[in-house]
Amino acid sequence: LHPEGAAQMADVGRMLAGRGIGRIVCGPLARTRQSAEIVGEMLGVPIVTEESLNEINIPHWDGLTKEAIRARFGPEYPTWLADPAGFCLPGCETIAQVQGRAVACVESLFREYSGQNLLVVSHLIVVRALLLHYLTRPIADFRAIKVGNAQVTTLVRDDSGGTGVEL
Repeated sequence: LHPEGAAQMADVGRMLAGRGIGRIVCGPLARTRQSAEIVGEMLGVPIVTEESLNEINIPHWDGLTKEAIRARFGPEYPTWLADPAGFCLPGCETIAQVQGRAVACVESLFREYSGQNLLVVSHLIVVRALLLHYLTRPIADFRAIKVGNAQVTTLVRDDSGGTGVEL
């Protein structure tokens, strides 16, 4: 995790202090786990890793910068930028698939931890996919959802089972 990211997560920890967070659920990648650990240490809460919150699976892009992807894989990255909703490569995950697994995970968390406050730490693509679902917007609006690093977005499940979003 970059020092700037660590500082941003420390800010999140300070902001969430006293808000009753009882558990942190995070994706399995090291930077996500490290982010969760910074906040978890500050709040004194346990951390659970959830595979369904992992970054989009595009294996041949793993660990590469945008520049390296452009250099090695030609038109793939511009295609991803132009049409993320339609972007589909053999052996890779689509945004719709990311959304499906992430929503299933969050719905399971709502059931398992009903009435409790959780912090979910994940990746930009996962967070955007979740927001599209809970804001009832199409995947075609993927780029319209703006999410900053270490941004806190709140999902609230009401007694009737509806979910509100606080950006």
